[in-house]
Formats: sequence, C-alpha cells, structure tokens
Amino acid sequence: MSLGDVFQALSDPTRRQILRMLSQGDLSAGEIAAAFTLSKPSISHHLNTLRQADLVVSRRQGQMIIYSLHTTVLQEALGWGLEVLRRGDAIGGEDGSHGG
Repeated sequence: MSLGDVFQALSDPTRRQILRMLSQGDLSAGEIAAAFTLSKPSISHHLNTLRQADLVVSRRQGQMIIYSLHTTVLQEALGWGLEVLRRGDAIGGEDGSHGG
C-alpha cells in the first residue's frame, strides 16, 4: 500500500460511496453491487482498486465474498492529510496567508 494508491482509490465517488456503505458494517459483493446501477464487473473493478489500496479487506464466506473496511489504512491516510494541513497552517501564519 502506498499513499498514492490510497488517494487514487479515494478519488472516485463510487469508491467513496462503497467505503461509506462499509462504514456501517461488512457487506457481500452482491449487496454492494445492488446499491448501484453499474455492472457487476464495474463494481468488481472498484472493489479490487479498494483492496489494492488496502482500504478494504475481503474474505470468502461460503459462496459469497464479504468486504470490510481496513480502518488502519484509512486512519493513516487521514492522519497524513491532517499533518499536511497542520504544516500548511504553520507555514502560512495565523491568518492562513502564505506571505508575499
């Protein structure tokens, strides 16, 4: 997992919606696909992108594949983003300007 992969995965609104859904609990691939008008192969592509970025994990349960949030990676990415914002505030000064 790289932060680049994470932010690439987060750049797509469908993938962000899938993450919001999974924030409520684990879901099967079929349950996720049923929430969208996209084709199943398209949803599968989005799920694979999220898995490659390590934002979700999957496990087989009988005939189904169950997806869960991988919260550690999401927290790491958010922490990195907050750190960048904090540094930007420190560089820009109290009024948020960057001088000039």
